[in-house]
Amino acid sequence: MKQRPLGHNGPLVSEIGLGCMGMSFAYGPRDDEESARTLHRALDLGVSLLDTADMYGAGHNEQLIGATLGSRRGEFRLATKFGMRMRAGGQATSGSPGSYVDTSPEWVRQACDASLSRLGFDHIDLYYAHRRNPEVPIEDTVAAMAELVAAGKVGQLGLSEVSPATLRAAHAVHPIAAVQMEYSLFSRDVEGEMVDTCRELGVTLVAYSPVGRGILTGTISSEDDLPEGDFRRGHPRFTGDNLAHNLELAAAVRKVAAELSVTPAQAALAWLLAQDDAVIPIPGTKRVAYLEENVAAADVTLSAEQVAALSQAVPVGAAAGGRYSEAGMRTVGH
Repeated sequence: MKQRPLGHNGPLVSEIGLGCMGMSFAYGPRDDEESARTLHRALDLGVSLLDTADMYGAGHNEQLIGATLGSRRGEFRLATKFGMRMRAGGQATSGSPGSYVDTSPEWVRQACDASLSRLGFDHIDLYYAHRRNPEVPIEDTVAAMAELVAAGKVGQLGLSEVSPATLRAAHAVHPIAAVQMEYSLFSRDVEGEMVDTCRELGVTLVAYSPVGRGILTGTISSEDDLPEGDFRRGHPRFTGDNLAHNLELAAAVRKVAAELSVTPAQAALAWLLAQDDAVIPIPGTKRVAYLEENVAAADVTLSAEQVAALSQAVPVGAAAGGRYSEAGMRTVGH
C-alpha cells in the first residue's frame, strides 16, 4: 500500500484508509464478527488509517476497534471525533432532533477521556471536532484540543465539515493536520477554496463517503436494495426521482469503469486519489470483500484522459438531492 503524509511533515499513512462507522450504525444491522475480520484484514493489507467517532453506535464503534485491535495498536493510526452529542433517548445522527453539537472546551476534555476509556488506548492519533457549534469560537475549541496534545493524549488535530475561514482561524491557534469532508464524484463542493486552503496550509483532506454512500458502486438499483434500518432510506439522494436520476449517473460511471477493466468503486476511488496527493479517501465497509475491492483501487493508475472521462460522467453539481436532510445541512459549513 502506497502512503501519503497526514498533515504537513506528518506521519505517513496508507493512501486509502478505512471508515468504520457502518460497523456500528447507519447502514443496517451490525455484524461484530465480520467487522472484526474486516479490521484485521485491513491491517494485513497495509491500511494504516482507521476512522471512527464517539457517536458511532453511541460508543460501540470505539469499543469494537479497541477490543479487536488492541494487540496491534502499533500498526495503525486511529482517528476519532467528538462534538455530536445525544439528548436523552435521542439518536446522534447529523441534524436529527435527538442530537446537538457541543464544541465547548469543557466537553472537549470530557469527550477525549471518554473515548480513550472506550478504546482502551493511551492516546488518540488524530482527534477531530466532528461538527462545529458556531456559537463557540473555534479558537476556544482548538485551544482546548491543543491542551490534549500537550498532555500526550492526542497526537494531531483535525476538523470536519468546516468552512475555509474556520480552518484558517483554527490553524492559527494550533496546526490542523486534516480536514474531513465529504468528497466524491457525487459531492465536489470542496473543490476550489477548500482544496486551495488545505494546499496552502499543508492540511490533508480526508474524503469520507468517497463512493457516494454506496451509490457509485453499482450495487444499488432501488431503495429496496437498502436493508431495514439503513439511514439512506430517508436520504435525499436515495429517494424518488432523485434516486432515479442518480442511478443514471452511477450507470455512466459503471460504463467508464468497464472500459478501464475495474469496478465502479475502484474507478471512483482512483479518481479521488488522482485529484491531489494530499487527499486520502476513507471508504467505509464492514465486509472483507468490499474492503479488498476498495484497497485494490490503490493499484489503479488513471491517465489524464481517464480522469476527465470520469469527471464528465458525473459533472459538478449533477447529483440530485442534498448531501443531508435540511436539518443535517445546517450542521455543516460553519
